[in-house]
Amino acid sequence: MIPQNFKDILSNTDNAGFYQTLALIFFMLFFVALVIYVFSRPKKYYKEEEEAPLQDDEDDDFNLKN
Repeated sequence: MIPQNFKDILSNTDNAGFYQTLALIFFMLFFVALVIYVFSRPKKYYKEEEEAPLQDDEDDDFNLKN
């Protein structure tokens, strides 16, 4: 039997609930780590990144002026 989708693969295994719980835990850990990382950065970092596209680079090779 060829499974038609991902749901069929997980529903036919013995430990389907365990795999789903494990995937949820990994997702939550990643999400919490990402939130902690974002909020741990200083506000100055985001201010510099916010203004980066507006700054003019003199030594940029793409802005050659003759």
